[in-house]
Amino acid sequence: MKKIVIALGGNALGNTPEEQLELVKTTAKNIVDLVEVGNRVIVTHGNGPQVGMINLAMEVSHQEIESPEMPFAECGAMSQGYIGYHLQQSIQREILKRGMRRNCLTVVTQVEVDKDDPAFKNPTKPIGTFYTKEEADKLALEKGYTMKEDAGRGYRRVVPSPKPQKIVEIKTIKDLINKGNIVIACGGGGIPVVKYRNGYKGVDAVIDKDRTSARLAIDLKADVLLILTAVDQVAINYKEEDEQKLRTMTIKEAKEFIAAKEFAEGSMLPKVEACIDFASKTSKGYAMITSLKKAKLALEGKTGTIIRKK
Repeated sequence: MKKIVIALGGNALGNTPEEQLELVKTTAKNIVDLVEVGNRVIVTHGNGPQVGMINLAMEVSHQEIESPEMPFAECGAMSQGYIGYHLQQSIQREILKRGMRRNCLTVVTQVEVDKDDPAFKNPTKPIGTFYTKEEADKLALEKGYTMKEDAGRGYRRVVPSPKPQKIVEIKTIKDLINKGNIVIACGGGGIPVVKYRNGYKGVDAVIDKDRTSARLAIDLKADVLLILTAVDQVAINYKEEDEQKLRTMTIKEAKEFIAAKEFAEGSMLPKVEACIDFASKTSKGYAMITSLKKAKLALEGKTGTIIRKK
Protein backbone atom coordinates (compact mmCIF):
# COMPACT_ATOMS: atom_id res chain seq x y z
CA MET A 1 0.00 0.00 0.00
CA LYS A 2 1.33 3.41 -0.99
CA LYS A 3 0.40 6.92 0.09
CA ILE A 4 0.05 8.86 -3.17
CA VAL A 5 -0.43 12.59 -3.70
CA ILE A 6 -2.04 13.05 -7.13
CA ALA A 7 -1.72 16.49 -8.73
CA LEU A 8 -4.34 16.88 -11.46
CA GLY A 9 -3.48 19.15 -14.35
CA GLY A 10 -5.94 21.39 -16.14
CA ASN A 11 -6.51 18.74 -18.84
CA ALA A 12 -8.29 16.63 -16.22
CA LEU A 13 -10.86 19.39 -15.65
CA GLY A 14 -12.81 21.67 -17.96
CA ASN A 15 -13.36 25.31 -18.84
CA THR A 16 -17.07 25.31 -17.95
CA PRO A 17 -19.11 23.55 -15.24
CA GLU A 18 -20.76 21.34 -17.88
CA GLU A 19 -17.47 20.33 -19.49
CA GLN A 20 -15.92 19.72 -16.09
CA LEU A 21 -18.76 17.44 -14.94
CA GLU A 22 -18.18 15.25 -17.99
CA LEU A 23 -14.37 15.20 -17.74
CA VAL A 24 -14.24 14.35 -14.03
CA LYS A 25 -16.04 11.08 -14.72
CA THR A 26 -12.87 9.77 -16.37
CA THR A 27 -10.74 11.43 -13.69
CA ALA A 28 -12.72 9.65 -10.96
CA LYS A 29 -12.31 6.24 -12.59
CA ASN A 30 -8.53 6.63 -12.70
CA ILE A 31 -8.40 7.80 -9.07
CA VAL A 32 -10.61 4.96 -7.81
CA ASP A 33 -8.49 2.45 -9.78
CA LEU A 34 -5.58 3.41 -7.53
CA VAL A 35 -7.69 3.30 -4.36
CA GLU A 36 -9.16 -0.09 -5.27
CA VAL A 37 -5.74 -1.78 -5.17
CA GLY A 38 -5.12 -0.50 -1.64
CA ASN A 39 -3.44 2.90 -2.05
CA ARG A 40 -4.19 5.92 0.13
CA VAL A 41 -4.91 8.79 -2.23
CA ILE A 42 -4.80 12.55 -1.73
CA VAL A 43 -5.89 14.68 -4.70
CA THR A 44 -4.79 18.21 -5.55
CA HIS A 45 -5.84 20.12 -8.67
CA GLY A 46 -5.38 23.24 -10.72
CA ASN A 47 -8.02 25.98 -10.97
CA GLY A 48 -6.75 28.38 -13.64
CA PRO A 49 -9.80 28.53 -15.95
CA GLN A 50 -12.26 28.20 -13.07
CA VAL A 51 -10.86 30.93 -10.81
CA GLY A 52 -10.54 33.23 -13.84
CA MET A 53 -14.19 32.62 -14.71
CA ILE A 54 -15.31 33.34 -11.13
CA ASN A 55 -13.14 36.45 -10.87
CA LEU A 56 -14.48 37.80 -14.17
CA ALA A 57 -18.10 37.14 -13.16
CA MET A 58 -17.56 39.01 -9.91
CA GLU A 59 -15.91 41.93 -11.73
CA VAL A 60 -18.79 42.19 -14.25
CA SER A 61 -21.36 41.96 -11.45
CA HIS A 62 -19.63 44.75 -9.56
CA GLN A 63 -19.42 46.96 -12.65
CA GLU A 64 -22.98 46.40 -13.89
CA ILE A 65 -25.11 46.05 -10.76
CA GLU A 66 -22.71 47.42 -8.16
CA SER A 67 -22.53 44.18 -6.18
CA PRO A 68 -19.71 44.14 -3.60
CA GLU A 69 -16.19 43.62 -4.94
CA MET A 70 -14.92 40.10 -4.30
CA PRO A 71 -11.27 39.72 -3.24
CA PHE A 72 -9.24 37.27 -5.32
CA ALA A 73 -8.55 34.99 -2.34
CA GLU A 74 -12.31 34.48 -1.94
CA CYS A 75 -12.58 33.62 -5.64
CA GLY A 76 -9.91 30.96 -5.06
CA ALA A 77 -11.93 29.54 -2.18
CA MET A 78 -15.03 29.38 -4.37
CA SER A 79 -13.13 27.50 -7.08
CA GLN A 80 -11.82 25.00 -4.52
CA GLY A 81 -15.35 24.38 -3.30
CA TYR A 82 -17.03 23.77 -6.63
CA ILE A 83 -14.20 21.75 -8.22
CA GLY A 84 -14.06 19.64 -5.06
CA TYR A 85 -17.83 19.18 -5.19
CA HIS A 86 -17.65 17.87 -8.76
CA LEU A 87 -14.74 15.55 -7.96
CA GLN A 88 -16.46 14.25 -4.81
CA GLN A 89 -19.65 13.43 -6.69
CA SER A 90 -17.85 11.55 -9.45
CA ILE A 91 -15.56 9.66 -7.07
CA GLN A 92 -18.49 8.75 -4.80
CA ARG A 93 -20.46 7.40 -7.79
CA GLU A 94 -17.49 5.32 -8.91
CA ILE A 95 -16.98 3.94 -5.39
CA LEU A 96 -20.66 2.93 -5.16
CA LYS A 97 -20.55 1.35 -8.62
CA ARG A 98 -17.70 -0.91 -7.48
CA GLY A 99 -19.30 -1.79 -4.15
CA MET A 100 -16.47 -0.20 -2.18
CA ARG A 101 -16.69 1.46 1.23
CA ARG A 102 -14.79 4.72 1.24
CA ASN A 103 -15.59 8.32 2.05
CA CYS A 104 -14.41 11.22 -0.10
CA LEU A 105 -14.36 14.87 0.94
CA THR A 106 -12.83 18.24 0.12
CA VAL A 107 -10.81 20.39 2.52
CA VAL A 108 -10.90 24.06 1.54
CA THR A 109 -7.22 24.69 2.17
CA GLN A 110 -5.23 27.78 3.11
CA VAL A 111 -1.51 27.91 2.32
CA GLU A 112 0.73 30.30 4.17
CA VAL A 113 3.11 32.45 2.14
CA ASP A 114 5.82 34.89 3.20
CA LYS A 115 4.63 38.50 3.00
CA ASP A 116 8.23 39.42 2.07
CA ASP A 117 8.42 36.88 -0.78
CA PRO A 118 10.11 38.63 -3.76
CA ALA A 119 7.20 37.49 -5.94
CA PHE A 120 5.03 40.21 -4.40
CA LYS A 121 7.27 42.81 -6.04
CA ASN A 122 7.11 41.09 -9.42
CA PRO A 123 3.58 39.87 -10.26
CA THR A 124 3.69 37.35 -13.11
CA LYS A 125 0.54 35.18 -12.97
CA PRO A 126 -2.20 36.31 -15.41
CA ILE A 127 -5.80 36.10 -14.18
CA GLY A 128 -9.20 37.10 -15.51
CA THR A 129 -10.15 38.59 -18.86
CA PHE A 130 -8.25 40.41 -21.62
CA TYR A 131 -8.35 44.19 -22.00
CA THR A 132 -7.21 46.78 -24.51
CA LYS A 133 -4.25 48.99 -23.61
CA GLU A 134 -6.60 51.86 -22.79
CA GLU A 135 -8.82 49.70 -20.57
CA ALA A 136 -5.79 48.23 -18.83
CA ASP A 137 -4.33 51.67 -18.11
CA LYS A 138 -7.66 52.78 -16.64
CA LEU A 139 -7.86 49.72 -14.35
CA ALA A 140 -4.28 50.22 -13.22
CA LEU A 141 -5.05 53.83 -12.33
CA GLU A 142 -8.44 53.22 -10.67
CA LYS A 143 -7.78 49.94 -8.85
CA GLY A 144 -4.01 49.80 -8.55
CA TYR A 145 -3.84 46.56 -10.54
CA THR A 146 -0.65 45.50 -12.29
CA MET A 147 -1.55 44.94 -15.96
CA LYS A 148 0.71 43.22 -18.50
CA GLU A 149 0.46 42.31 -22.17
CA ASP A 150 -0.17 38.57 -22.58
CA ALA A 151 1.16 36.80 -25.69
CA GLY A 152 -0.21 39.38 -28.13
CA ARG A 153 -3.80 38.72 -27.08
CA GLY A 154 -4.33 41.84 -25.02
CA TYR A 155 -3.64 43.00 -21.47
CA ARG A 156 -4.51 41.08 -18.32
CA ARG A 157 -4.23 41.64 -14.61
CA VAL A 158 -1.26 39.81 -13.12
CA VAL A 159 -0.85 38.79 -9.49
CA PRO A 160 2.14 37.47 -7.53
CA SER A 161 2.98 33.75 -7.38
CA PRO A 162 4.76 33.29 -4.02
CA LYS A 163 6.22 30.01 -2.79
CA PRO A 164 4.16 27.89 -0.37
CA GLN A 165 5.58 27.89 3.17
CA LYS A 166 3.02 25.97 5.22
CA ILE A 167 -0.28 24.19 4.66
CA VAL A 168 -2.54 25.57 7.37
CA GLU A 169 -4.94 22.59 7.54
CA ILE A 170 -2.22 19.91 7.32
CA LYS A 171 -3.14 18.26 10.67
CA THR A 172 -6.78 17.90 9.61
CA ILE A 173 -5.71 16.45 6.25
CA LYS A 174 -3.45 13.91 8.00
CA ASP A 175 -6.25 12.85 10.37
CA LEU A 176 -8.67 12.32 7.48
CA ILE A 177 -6.18 10.26 5.47
CA ASN A 178 -5.25 8.11 8.47
CA LYS A 179 -8.93 7.24 8.83
CA GLY A 180 -9.03 5.92 5.27
CA ASN A 181 -10.73 8.83 3.52
CA ILE A 182 -10.01 10.00 -0.02
CA VAL A 183 -9.09 13.65 0.48
CA ILE A 184 -9.20 16.50 -2.05
CA ALA A 185 -7.07 19.40 -0.80
CA CYS A 186 -4.89 22.37 -1.77
CA GLY A 187 -6.96 23.12 -4.87
CA GLY A 188 -5.38 25.67 -7.19
CA GLY A 189 -2.25 25.69 -5.03
CA GLY A 190 -4.28 26.63 -1.95
CA ILE A 191 -5.74 29.96 -0.86
CA PRO A 192 -2.67 32.17 -0.28
CA VAL A 193 -2.67 33.67 3.21
CA VAL A 194 -0.22 35.69 5.29
CA LYS A 195 0.07 35.12 9.03
CA TYR A 196 -0.36 38.06 11.39
CA ARG A 197 -0.50 38.26 15.18
CA ASN A 198 -4.26 37.73 15.25
CA GLY A 199 -4.50 35.08 12.50
CA TYR A 200 -4.36 34.71 8.73
CA LYS A 201 -5.36 37.12 6.00
CA GLY A 202 -5.90 36.26 2.31
CA VAL A 203 -3.78 37.99 -0.34
CA ASP A 204 -4.19 38.56 -4.07
CA ALA A 205 -1.87 35.86 -5.39
CA VAL A 206 -1.80 32.44 -7.04
CA ILE A 207 0.48 29.71 -5.69
CA ASP A 208 1.78 27.22 -8.23
CA LYS A 209 -0.25 24.04 -7.63
CA ASP A 210 2.67 21.71 -8.34
CA ARG A 211 4.83 23.46 -5.74
CA THR A 212 2.04 23.14 -3.18
CA SER A 213 1.52 19.49 -4.15
CA ALA A 214 5.19 18.84 -3.45
CA ARG A 215 4.89 20.61 -0.07
CA LEU A 216 1.84 18.47 0.76
CA ALA A 217 3.60 15.24 -0.28
CA ILE A 218 6.62 16.15 1.88
CA ASP A 219 4.46 16.97 4.91
CA LEU A 220 2.47 13.74 4.55
CA LYS A 221 5.62 11.64 4.05
CA ALA A 222 4.03 10.33 0.87
CA ASP A 223 5.53 7.42 -1.05
CA VAL A 224 4.77 8.99 -4.43
CA LEU A 225 4.10 12.45 -5.82
CA LEU A 226 2.20 11.74 -9.04
CA ILE A 227 1.86 14.77 -11.30
CA LEU A 228 -0.67 14.18 -14.07
CA THR A 229 -0.47 16.24 -17.23
CA ALA A 230 -1.15 16.01 -20.98
CA VAL A 231 1.78 13.73 -21.90
CA ASP A 232 2.71 10.16 -20.91
CA GLN A 233 6.40 10.97 -20.38
CA VAL A 234 8.70 13.96 -20.02
CA ALA A 235 10.80 14.60 -23.13
CA ILE A 236 13.90 16.56 -24.05
CA ASN A 237 14.15 18.22 -27.48
CA TYR A 238 10.36 18.32 -27.23
CA LYS A 239 8.56 18.22 -30.62
CA GLU A 240 11.89 18.17 -32.46
CA GLU A 241 13.09 15.42 -34.81
CA ASP A 242 15.44 14.12 -32.12
CA GLU A 243 12.85 14.20 -29.32
CA GLN A 244 13.78 11.78 -26.54
CA LYS A 245 11.29 10.53 -23.97
CA LEU A 246 12.69 9.93 -20.51
CA ARG A 247 11.84 6.97 -18.29
CA THR A 248 13.92 8.17 -15.35
CA MET A 249 15.81 11.24 -14.18
CA THR A 250 18.04 11.76 -11.18
CA ILE A 251 17.82 15.14 -9.45
CA LYS A 252 21.25 15.96 -10.92
CA GLU A 253 20.11 15.11 -14.46
CA ALA A 254 16.87 17.05 -14.05
CA LYS A 255 18.77 20.15 -12.93
CA GLU A 256 21.10 19.83 -15.93
CA PHE A 257 18.11 19.66 -18.28
CA ILE A 258 16.63 22.75 -16.59
CA ALA A 259 19.92 24.62 -17.03
CA ALA A 260 19.81 23.68 -20.72
CA LYS A 261 16.25 25.11 -20.90
CA GLU A 262 14.74 21.80 -21.99
CA PHE A 263 11.48 22.40 -20.13
CA ALA A 264 9.04 25.20 -20.97
CA GLU A 265 8.23 27.81 -18.33
CA GLY A 266 4.62 27.66 -17.18
CA SER A 267 4.34 24.13 -18.57
CA MET A 268 6.74 21.27 -17.80
CA LEU A 269 9.31 23.33 -15.87
CA PRO A 270 7.27 23.86 -12.65
CA LYS A 271 6.29 20.17 -12.68
CA VAL A 272 9.91 19.01 -12.87
CA GLU A 273 10.93 21.56 -10.20
CA ALA A 274 8.18 20.27 -7.90
CA CYS A 275 9.39 16.70 -8.44
CA ILE A 276 12.95 17.75 -7.59
CA ASP A 277 11.70 19.43 -4.41
CA PHE A 278 9.87 16.30 -3.27
CA ALA A 279 12.55 13.81 -4.32
CA SER A 280 15.28 15.79 -2.54
CA LYS A 281 13.36 15.73 0.76
CA THR A 282 12.16 12.13 0.87
CA SER A 283 14.21 9.13 1.92
CA LYS A 284 11.96 6.43 0.47
CA GLY A 285 9.67 7.97 -2.11
CA TYR A 286 9.87 9.21 -5.68
CA ALA A 287 8.08 11.64 -7.97
CA MET A 288 6.49 10.75 -11.29
CA ILE A 289 5.05 12.66 -14.24
CA THR A 290 2.60 11.02 -16.63
CA SER A 291 -0.87 11.42 -18.15
CA LEU A 292 -4.15 10.87 -16.34
CA LYS A 293 -5.06 7.88 -18.53
CA LYS A 294 -1.73 6.17 -17.85
CA ALA A 295 -1.58 6.79 -14.07
CA LYS A 296 -2.12 3.16 -13.06
CA LEU A 297 0.27 1.84 -15.72
CA ALA A 298 2.88 4.37 -14.61
CA LEU A 299 2.70 3.18 -11.00
CA GLU A 300 3.16 -0.37 -12.33
CA GLY A 301 6.40 0.78 -13.97
CA LYS A 302 5.12 0.55 -17.55
CA THR A 303 5.24 4.24 -18.55
CA GLY A 304 5.75 7.72 -17.08
CA THR A 305 8.91 9.53 -16.02
CA ILE A 306 10.32 8.88 -12.54
CA ILE A 307 12.45 11.47 -10.71
CA ARG A 308 14.60 10.09 -7.87
CA LYS A 309 17.49 11.31 -5.75
CA LYS A 310 19.99 9.03 -7.51
